[in-house]
Amino acid sequence: MIKKPTRRSIAGLALIALAGATASAAFAADPWPNKTLRVVVAFPPGGPGDVVVRLLQPHLQQALGQSVIVDNKPGAGGNLGAQEVARATDGHTVLLGPDTMLTVNPHIYRKLTFKPQEDLVPISYLVRYSQLLVCNPSAGFKTLADFRAAAKKGSLNYASGGQGVPGHIAMELLQDTAGVNLVHVPYRGPTPAVQDVIGGAVSCGFLATSVVGPHVRDGRLVGLAVSGARRTASLPAVPTVAEAGMAGFDATFHDALWAPRSMPAAHIERLQQELAKALSQPEVRARLTAADMEPVGSTSAEAVRSVRADFEKWGQVLRKLNLQVD
Repeated sequence: MIKKPTRRSIAGLALIALAGATASAAFAADPWPNKTLRVVVAFPPGGPGDVVVRLLQPHLQQALGQSVIVDNKPGAGGNLGAQEVARATDGHTVLLGPDTMLTVNPHIYRKLTFKPQEDLVPISYLVRYSQLLVCNPSAGFKTLADFRAAAKKGSLNYASGGQGVPGHIAMELLQDTAGVNLVHVPYRGPTPAVQDVIGGAVSCGFLATSVVGPHVRDGRLVGLAVSGARRTASLPAVPTVAEAGMAGFDATFHDALWAPRSMPAAHIERLQQELAKALSQPEVRARLTAADMEPVGSTSAEAVRSVRADFEKWGQVLRKLNLQVD
């Protein structure tokens, strides 16, 4: 039986329609963007953030009616790219990079020339992902227990994508939890790091699952443990660090789109809405999931709350470790 609409339901629908019309009118009154949008990626090509933005690029171009270019500016754990965007005043420059730029770097980099949490505003948390502890097969490790035993006996090195990046921070937490010390070999991004682990120049690496997963599946690397709270979809046999014997361990990270503080709130909202639409599309979600990244598409306010919580979480860990980077 079909019910007749009530006065209340009609009024509610009218309010929704009015809100939509108001938002559309606001966007029409402010025809932004009116030129090319530049997305500065704070890490080299091939990393999680680079993969995400190039997947979303055509969707944003269509929705915004302007070209979207990707500009990789790696260095200093994302600080070089972040600093450039923080100082941008053209209204058409945004940043793509991990949450560690705001939750970790202020704790460990002593010579920052900008204030990440004051100078940058999160537009949206785009994806959630983990790091994967991998080793060259010649190292002889099959499990995390093997790795811990070897680390306790002597010097063992590992690669990450740079100082203060997710893999570095995940390994610092793992070392503290396991009571071991390893030699950190930082690289300019995860791609050169994984190549040296495959080549045997470095024994192991803690790197993004999207980067090292294919090499585990083809047998060139051995996956020992996932840093996050859940196993990855593409490597379901690899346990989490917590499952492998370190209860409560969770080092989960996010890649986000950030705006300079000078960008108007209406423009941030426009980008967030278009990103949420793109991330809701089945083909986009499928491609991200296949790359071991979980689509998020948060609001700016939700991302702000997460940044604050993780800043406090990692601050406690890093103060205990007394980790500092010049």
